[in-house]
Amino acid sequence: MVCSVKVRLSYNKDGKRCAILGALGVFFFILSAHQAWALSQVPRPSAEPIALAPVLTQGLIQPVFIGHAGDHSQRLFIVEQPGRIRILRNGTLQASAFLDISDRVNFGGEMGLLGLAFHPGFAKNGRFFVNYTRKPDGATIVAEFHVSQDPDRALHNEKTLMVIPQPYSNHNGGMVAFGPDGYLYIATGDGGAGGDPGNRGQSPNTLLGKILRIDVDQGDPYGIPPDNPFAGQRSGREIFALGFRNPWRFSFDGQTGQLWAADVGQNRWEEIDVVEAGSNYGWRVMEGAHCFQPSQGCATTGLTLPVAEYRNQSPHCSVTGGYVYRGTRVAFLEGTYVFGDYCSGRIMGLIDGHPHDLLASGLRISSFGEDEAGELYVVDHGGGLYRITPASTPDQP
Repeated sequence: MVCSVKVRLSYNKDGKRCAILGALGVFFFILSAHQAWALSQVPRPSAEPIALAPVLTQGLIQPVFIGHAGDHSQRLFIVEQPGRIRILRNGTLQASAFLDISDRVNFGGEMGLLGLAFHPGFAKNGRFFVNYTRKPDGATIVAEFHVSQDPDRALHNEKTLMVIPQPYSNHNGGMVAFGPDGYLYIATGDGGAGGDPGNRGQSPNTLLGKILRIDVDQGDPYGIPPDNPFAGQRSGREIFALGFRNPWRFSFDGQTGQLWAADVGQNRWEEIDVVEAGSNYGWRVMEGAHCFQPSQGCATTGLTLPVAEYRNQSPHCSVTGGYVYRGTRVAFLEGTYVFGDYCSGRIMGLIDGHPHDLLASGLRISSFGEDEAGELYVVDHGGGLYRITPASTPDQP
């Protein structure tokens, strides 16, 4: 069965459980607003042009993100869903956690510690931000932490920036990242269940089903960027874009600054969006480029279609958003948006306007991540971490 609830662990509409964490799946370029290509219809390269060099294959518990602090330390920080952030230095996983807030994280199913973002000035101010679901109610918390005098250990006390009640336990979004404008962007799901029963994705009066943008350097506990689309209104001032179901992972192109988001679909379509301020990406009116409610004849005026979609038929199920590659190890991927599918483990790339299979990894791809040099990593929810390399010369750590 195709799961109707997808991100980390889900169930389908018949109540049967499906192991689905990744939240976001394969990636299809739309040749027109009315034509989407099924995965089986897309030409395949004659050989798989990339390989995965194992970095870690044990020691991690349900990792869901990897990133760096931008402080030239060459450390990688790995988010474990139960509530810990681990440090990888020179290929070695540090025994002690950088941060352990498992005592305050409501973990299970689609809940947990879901996102991590370091302040652009982290090297000097030691500030970083996390997104997690709170014990006991599962509310989404966006909080600020600081590093201690030990650069490998964070202080345990937090400053809560946002509390967003969650009506259901699924569709929590979770990604946080700083944009090139210095503001903090936050992804939120539509509040859960199936079909967005509260129509929250379309409502500017709730922060659910949105990508938010706040200024963590102004205000108490934060400021509102003056050019936010609803900055002058009483509610929804944090909203940057709306109409999302569950944007599990988004990223900024390190060269152009363009914001890419992968939004997990309901039963039929997964989508990739290029996100711009004030745009409405359609959910629940539309699923991908297709009417959802109503199923035919929906009003599309004012909605922004995805740049890519795919039909989430087995073995594919849930798009895991990635990054535009800006590293140097895999030269032919330069400028390519790389993403994956959680269930099939396929790593894909948007090449010459068309999606191509790059590798059948066999992993449960929960996330991608970048190091300071722009090289890409693949996170396996089962506990592994891999670096993307050329297939001809798969370097080993």
